[in-house]
Amino acid sequence: MTGWVKIVGLGPGSDDLITPQVTDAVAQASDVIGYIPYVARIAPRAGLTLHPSDNRVELDRARHALSLALQGHKVVVVSSGDPGVFAMASALFEALEDGPASWRDLDIEVLPGITAMLAAAAQVGAPLGHDFCVINLSDNLKPWTLIEKRLQLAVEGDFAMAFYNPRSKSRPEGFARALYLLQMACGDARPVVFARAVSTPDEQISIVPLNEAHPEMADMRTVVILGASNTRIIEGARRRIVYTPRSVLP
Repeated sequence: MTGWVKIVGLGPGSDDLITPQVTDAVAQASDVIGYIPYVARIAPRAGLTLHPSDNRVELDRARHALSLALQGHKVVVVSSGDPGVFAMASALFEALEDGPASWRDLDIEVLPGITAMLAAAAQVGAPLGHDFCVINLSDNLKPWTLIEKRLQLAVEGDFAMAFYNPRSKSRPEGFARALYLLQMACGDARPVVFARAVSTPDEQISIVPLNEAHPEMADMRTVVILGASNTRIIEGARRRIVYTPRSVLP
């Protein structure tokens, strides 16, 4: 029996946004490994072993997956969104690089998924229609000084920005600092999109001017999108549409 590892993205929440490629991989798997709420999205069946684990043990999960595959198991490692965006693909390759040479002979594949950022952008229009960047506001794995530097440079580059992990119960002050920096550096009322639990029954989306945004609008289930200086709002009869033009005039 030849084992393999597939690192997959389950999308932002709705089963409709899981790709057929990922659905097929899960159907073939003997084992599914991942963070507790993501594994909970996989339906139990005969011949499938679920391995849920707590947060912040990404490298342990990755090593477990590689070890099982070496024993001949067909292992799916699940992430929400896309596995290559602040998720398990990078963790697994970090474990691979530091692990035994035998792991490098395994069949390892990354299967993309739809990110919360892209799902949120689609819900409001096209705020990421031109150049944009994505920043993880968690300082668990990098210093806050680096986050501030990247925020400042992104403002100087006039990027639209998407933010992951904005505000947790254990570090509520981080997003407040980031928001204050952005308000001071931008100095305008460009739109900010707060998209919580996008594509799920709990979805909540609000669009506010940057100068009226406050930290309590976000939590860890929220992706935040900040427009560029030329991002626009169209007031429609059914909804407000946020978009960034594809061209920048000199």
